[in-house]
Amino acid sequence: MASSAIASSSAAFINKKDVGLSAFSSQSSFSVQTAKKRVSKKIVSVMTPQQTERKPATTGSVKTGMTMTEKILAKASDKPEVSPGDNVWVNVDVLMTHDVCGPGSIGIFKKEFGQNAKVWDREKLVIIPDHYIFTTDERANRNVDILRDFCTEQNIKYFYDIKDLGNFRANPDYKGVCHVALAQEGHCRPGEVLLGTDSHTCTAGAFGQFATGIGNTDAGFVLGTGKILLKVPPTLRFVMDGEMPDYLLAKDLILQIIGEISVAGATYKAMEFVGSTVESLSMEERMTLCNMVVEAGGKNGVIPADKTTYDYLEGRTSVPYEPVYSDEGARYLKEYRFDISKLEPLVAKPHSPDNRALARECKDVKIDRVYIGSCTGGKTEDFMAAAKVFLASGKKVKVPTFLVPATQKVWMDVYSLPVPGSGGKTCSQIFEEAGCDTPASPSCGACLGGPKDTYARMNEAQVCVSTTNRNFPGRMGHKEGQIYLASPYTAAASALTGYVTDPREFLQ
Repeated sequence: MASSAIASSSAAFINKKDVGLSAFSSQSSFSVQTAKKRVSKKIVSVMTPQQTERKPATTGSVKTGMTMTEKILAKASDKPEVSPGDNVWVNVDVLMTHDVCGPGSIGIFKKEFGQNAKVWDREKLVIIPDHYIFTTDERANRNVDILRDFCTEQNIKYFYDIKDLGNFRANPDYKGVCHVALAQEGHCRPGEVLLGTDSHTCTAGAFGQFATGIGNTDAGFVLGTGKILLKVPPTLRFVMDGEMPDYLLAKDLILQIIGEISVAGATYKAMEFVGSTVESLSMEERMTLCNMVVEAGGKNGVIPADKTTYDYLEGRTSVPYEPVYSDEGARYLKEYRFDISKLEPLVAKPHSPDNRALARECKDVKIDRVYIGSCTGGKTEDFMAAAKVFLASGKKVKVPTFLVPATQKVWMDVYSLPVPGSGGKTCSQIFEEAGCDTPASPSCGACLGGPKDTYARMNEAQVCVSTTNRNFPGRMGHKEGQIYLASPYTAAASALTGYVTDPREFLQ
C-alpha cells in the first residue's frame, strides 16, 4: 500500500486529553496528528421512577451543536436538529444528471410516475452531456438524443446540449464535464442540497453545500417528487494548517488524506475540511479536495463558505443562498490534523487511490504517457500549473502528453489567458512548444475509458501518470494498464522526463 517512508508517519491515535501533546514521528517527512472524540451513549430506562412534578426550565431549550452537514440536512428536512444515523426526507435544491445515467433515471421516472408525468421543478434539474460525447458509438450518441427529447418534452431550463460533434465550439450551450460546469454556471450554492447521478457530485461540497452522488432509482424518484430519503452521516474533521509549499497542489493534500485513512476510511461519512491551508485555497483547488472524498468512501465533502466562495459566485448566480457553519460544540466522529508545510509531492500507485507514495520514491518508474484532464485535474488552474512546469523547464516532453480541458470555458482559458511569468504566452502556446498533443474537445475523455474511439483512451497495456481520480484496473481503458494518480505539477514533470518525477526538479 503506502510507501515505507510515509507509512512511518501514519497517524497515532491519542486520547482527547492528550491532544495538546506532539504526536509527530521524528522520522516522518510529514506530520499527522489525530484526535478521537468521545461520543455520548444514550441510556434508555425501561421503567421511569416516580418523580415530583418539575416545572419547565427557565433557561430555555438545550440545543445540541451540529456540524455543517447536519445543519444543511436539518434545514432541508424542516427539522430543528438532526443527529448522525437519523433517516430524514430531504428537499432537493438541484438534481444533476448526464448522458450515462440520465436515460436510466428518465426511464424509471416514466415507469413509476407515468409516461406523461412532469418533473417536480423544471428549473431545479440540470442535464449535462459530458461522458461519452465525441465518439461514433451509436449507443453513446443515442443517450444524448434521449436527454434532448426529454428536455424538450419537459421544457427543462438548464440543458447544455451538443449536436455538432465535429466542432464543439459550434454548440454554444455545450459545457463539458458536469462537476466543473455546475460550478461555472452558478448551480453550486452554500447551504443547499445538490444531488447528481455521478459519484463525483461531492465536488460541489467545496461551496459549503451538501452534495453527493445517487443512483438512477433515487434520481427517478427525485425527478417526480423533489425529495429523497437520506441517512444523516457522522462527520470526520480534517484540520489542515501550515503554509502550502509552491510545489504542492490540492491533489497532493487529498492523496495524503486517502492514503492516511484508506479507500474505506470515510465510508458513509461526511468529510469536513478546515484550517488555514484550506482557507488559502482557490475555489478550483477546493473543488479538487472535495472531488475525491468518494475515493475514501465519503458520503460528502464540505468546506465552509467564505469570501473566496462569495467572490466566485458573484455574477454566476442570482439565487439567494444562506451559508451554514459548524457549531463550536459540534460532534465529530474523529479529527485529523495535518501540517501541510511538511508535505511532499505524492502519487497514488496502481491500482488504488490509497496506494500512496512520495513522487521521488517512484523516480525509477518508466512511463508511456501523461494525461491531464477530468473533473479532478482538468480545470483552468490545473492547466496553468502544468504550463508553469513546462515553462520552467524549457524542455520538450518525452512521452505523449494528452490535454483534455474539462469545459468549453476551460478550453477558451487555455487558449487566451496568459501564464504568469511567461511574457504573455498562453497555456496552449507553452504546451505546443513543449511538444504536447493539441488540447482536445472538452469532455470526461479517457478518465473512465469509454468507447474504443475515445480520445486518449488506453487501448494498450501502458503506464500512465494522470491527473484523474481513479486508478483501478481498466479504469482508463485497458485492463492491464497502470495508472499513477498525481497533481498537474507532478504529471507535467513526469512528461518531461519519461519517469514518475517530483516537480521540485523543475520548480526549485
